Amino acid sequence: MNRGRQDGPTARTADRHALYTAAVQAPAADARQFARWHRQLTGRPLRRLREDFCGTAALAAAFVRQHPEATAVGVDRDRDTLAWARSHTLAALHPAERARLQLRCGDVRTVRTAPVQMVVACNFSYMVFHTRAELREYLRACRRALQPGGVLLLDSWGGGLVHRPCVERHRSHGFDWLWHQRRFDPVTHRIDCRIHFRFRDGSALDDAFVYDWRLWMLPELRELFAEAGFDGVHVRQEVVSPRTGLGTGRFRRVDRGRADPTWHAYVVGQRGRR
Repeated sequence: MNRGRQDGPTARTADRHALYTAAVQAPAADARQFARWHRQLTGRPLRRLREDFCGTAALAAAFVRQHPEATAVGVDRDRDTLAWARSHTLAALHPAERARLQLRCGDVRTVRTAPVQMVVACNFSYMVFHTRAELREYLRACRRALQPGGVLLLDSWGGGLVHRPCVERHRSHGFDWLWHQRRFDPVTHRIDCRIHFRFRDGSALDDAFVYDWRLWMLPELRELFAEAGFDGVHVRQEVVSPRTGLGTGRFRRVDRGRADPTWHAYVVGQRGRR
């Protein structure tokens, strides 16, 4: 037995997309939660979903797994990541599930897809848009992509600690991942964030993912939703455990939120029936 051998991935063998999914995503839980919210808002089951900035399409795949009539389309402009999704995420589906998931390479502001009941953009991906005009254009494209009564979800995060440079270390399945808030500009709200990975053998994968975002705040997002023509715009903020101070994964609709040091929320809007 080789006692020097280290189990788990290393910087040489690791697949950054697989690491990302294991570290920061919970696609099956998210798919169930979004379906519940859709039924609460519309009274109807969610069967047609569009995942924008889908990357590896983990959420879209989890959604089609949950019901034999569920269909999804994932949209992303990165051809290499979509190729990974086809060879890994889609390949892991049963043939009948795979037939109900379509991947489209293109700009989420201009791509045309069949009308869906819900559009989601998770992991703060829409923050690649740095101006109100760009984000408004995207939100209007989402409204066009929805059926009458359809729902748009964007997640957001903030709080005083988000404005400070920091490195947070988290343990995952055989590796650690580091969330690095490298720089924040309070004038432009431009934020430089990175994800690094550390492995049990001592090796490291730095800058596995690099984000140049504008940190959009909830009042701005609510205003832009309304300007783009959405009705019933509201916020669902994550419930924080009073014991641990950490998010619980449960979200509550709020008119006034909690000013936690860091918080996570969704902005929700609905296309009118006409």
